[in-house]
Formats: sequence, C-alpha cells, structure tokens
Amino acid sequence: MSDIVADVWLYGTLACYGDKPEQRSFANLKIHLPEKSTITDLLARLGMPTEKRGITFINGQLSAMPGLQPDLDHILHEGDRIAFFDLNSMWPFQYRHGATLTDKMAHAMDTEKDHGIHNIYKKE
Repeated sequence: MSDIVADVWLYGTLACYGDKPEQRSFANLKIHLPEKSTITDLLARLGMPTEKRGITFINGQLSAMPGLQPDLDHILHEGDRIAFFDLNSMWPFQYRHGATLTDKMAHAMDTEKDHGIHNIYKKE
C-alpha cells in the first residue's frame, strides 16, 4: 500500500496541533498517510480530538461543523486540502446555504431535524 500526501491547514487554536505548537494563528502541514485513510485517521495522526474542531472543509467543500460531523469516514486522496477551523472561528450564518457541501454533509443536513443549523453549538 502506498502513501498519499494531504495538505492540512489548522486555523486558530488548532494551530497547536501542527509541527510548531507555538504558532498561534495557523499551521500548514503536508501529512503522509496510507491510501484509504480517513478524516478519523488524520485526526488521530494530528492527536486532535474531533470535538476540538469547528468548521471543516475538504477541497473547498464544507464537510463538518460543530455538532454535525458526517465526514469522519471520508476517504482522503492524494493532494486533498483539508482545513480545520477552531470552535471560535464561526462561519457567518448567511453564507452557510451558499457553500458547496460534500455529499455526506448535504445528506446529514437534509436529515437533521433542524437541518444542522443551531444558534448554539456547544452542549451546556
């Protein structure tokens, strides 16, 4: 089995999971993973609990947001660009319906009772 290389961007407080933990605003890593690795595998490699991430994009498509993470079994491919934003980096509400979604994210939003849209994304 050969490796793939993923282009990973970590924004906000998630930059501490990069190769320079002292970086504060962002980190960019080229991560080698075995073929057929998933977002779960990538998170494990980074040592990042999935609950720490907020909005996630895979190749410019929204794949997860707080409280709705259908991308954990998404299989990564050579050259995929994954951007993880921290929980403090909230995406403006008015842009959510205009974003391109991964197929799994679109299905998850369609099947959620509230379509994945919340006013509060943390459990009290």
